[in-house]
Amino acid sequence: MTNLLKSCTAALACLSFATQVIAAEPLKELGKGEGAVSIVAWAGYIERGETDKNYDWVTGFEKDTGCKVTVKTAATSDEMVSLMNEGGFDLVTASGDASLRLIAGKRVQPINTDLIPSFKNVDERLQKGPWYTVGDVHYGVPYLWGPNVLMYNTDAFKDKAPTSWKVVFEEETLPDGKSNKGRVQAYDGAIYIADAAMYLMAHKPDLGIKDPYELNEEQYKAALDLLRGQRKLVSRYWHDAMIQIDDFKNEGVVASGSWPFQVNLMQADKQKIASTFPEEGVTGWADTTMLHADAEHPNCAYMWMEHSLSAKVQGDAAAWFGAVPSVPAACKGNELMTDTGCATNGFDHFDKIKFWKTPVAKCTTQSECVPYHRWVSDYVGVIGGR
Repeated sequence: MTNLLKSCTAALACLSFATQVIAAEPLKELGKGEGAVSIVAWAGYIERGETDKNYDWVTGFEKDTGCKVTVKTAATSDEMVSLMNEGGFDLVTASGDASLRLIAGKRVQPINTDLIPSFKNVDERLQKGPWYTVGDVHYGVPYLWGPNVLMYNTDAFKDKAPTSWKVVFEEETLPDGKSNKGRVQAYDGAIYIADAAMYLMAHKPDLGIKDPYELNEEQYKAALDLLRGQRKLVSRYWHDAMIQIDDFKNEGVVASGSWPFQVNLMQADKQKIASTFPEEGVTGWADTTMLHADAEHPNCAYMWMEHSLSAKVQGDAAAWFGAVPSVPAACKGNELMTDTGCATNGFDHFDKIKFWKTPVAKCTTQSECVPYHRWVSDYVGVIGGR
């Protein structure tokens, strides 16, 4: 982590400085493709038909542009930031808890949206998203967005969806007559502290939490205490989607926060799995394709960003991951998504999702908040039993 990034975690004001020093100007015109583009991405985000031949938005792009796509899968936002700090990649599909850190750390460059004609088709709710836009400067293009759902085993819950996140935060007897202890999971990422804070917003309103990403010392301590109690219940802190799937199939896990991606794969495999939005609400992610400040293949990268916003790619990718496309036109006429897919995946619930963002010291809901570097070190402590 650079010294600038360390200092910028303390205050969002650093971002105005970052916008001045990352790059003099974005790319002015599109040139010939360099023959390659490398992408750091979430699992399931860049598919070439290897898992299911119906889901392939890489092969055609490579044929049309001559840009060979290579993908490095990252399991957490912190891993994405680390990989982009190391360099050697052109693009990253960054979530909101990483994107501002990448901007402040000078790891990504401004985007010339005039070179991406399909940007005009992006959902208006996303076109100036504060997780990737600083001072009207865009540092990427939206990709997919969606909720962190509560995934559960239908046998354990007797086919009745749990109504509260309590099933993963507090010990209780589940409908199958067994305790939830040792049968639940939690996310292996510091941003999960926000899920605890969101739960406390509903169950301990006297704490006065208004934003789960903006916590004063008292609110933060309460969230950590809840997570320390949860540790006694958790069988694994997950970050690998495929390992979580295996745990639900073979290790007796029956409830956890998850992504629609895992839900879809297990349902396709005829597993007794469902998901729900609990009464406390959900956190979520709005992911942005961002260009590395020192990208070796900027022309191919711009070609990929344009390609990623086509209605066909948006619909296919959203259908595969169980997400919501950033281009509303993808919600109609896509065979894989179907015309009901966007509604099913939460298109109309945008305002109900508490999207990931990087916690900073100078926050908006109160005078001072606990910054993200504290979240990281303290959550490591929670997982380690401290």
